[in-house]
Amino acid sequence: MSEPATALTGCLAPDAGLDPIDKSGLQGLIEKGKENPQAIKTLKCKTVAEGRFRHANYIRNLEPYIVDEPPALLGDDTAPNPSEASLAALGSCVAVGLHANAIARGITVQSLELELEGDLNITAVWGTGDTSEKPVGFTDVRIKVDMKADCPQEEIDALINHVIQWSPVFNTFSRPVNMIAEAV
Repeated sequence: MSEPATALTGCLAPDAGLDPIDKSGLQGLIEKGKENPQAIKTLKCKTVAEGRFRHANYIRNLEPYIVDEPPALLGDDTAPNPSEASLAALGSCVAVGLHANAIARGITVQSLELELEGDLNITAVWGTGDTSEKPVGFTDVRIKVDMKADCPQEEIDALINHVIQWSPVFNTFSRPVNMIAEAV
């Protein structure tokens, strides 16, 4: 199976007919964040089982975001599984951070691609299989950033390090989070 072709969109594609990211709008977000550094935003998602292991996730007023399992995990293979979706969220968060920080620093991005891999042991099969002592969830995640921009590679490397320090999803992956699950 061959890799899909890369499609550049937005300000990365000069002939896409789309407006680039608004630098003044970005500056407004930066100033707003500095005005109230303790602000907390609560994000919401409603997950509804549709059948077998396929779930519709309702976020804001968007079309449902579908998550499923592959046939090897008894799903219908209609969408990414939850672990793949979490890698996609991580990759997208880092990519947004790279793009926004590049714009804020006056760097023009010609192309941006991230490849993510994560290792996890799935033998516990959601707590129904081998439940012997082992880490549950990703034990290792690798992110490869291929970014072409009008700056030296050292500046891109520094940008990557800055972005992973401030990425909400990267930090969710890399530190404990207070979690509560309860029946309603």
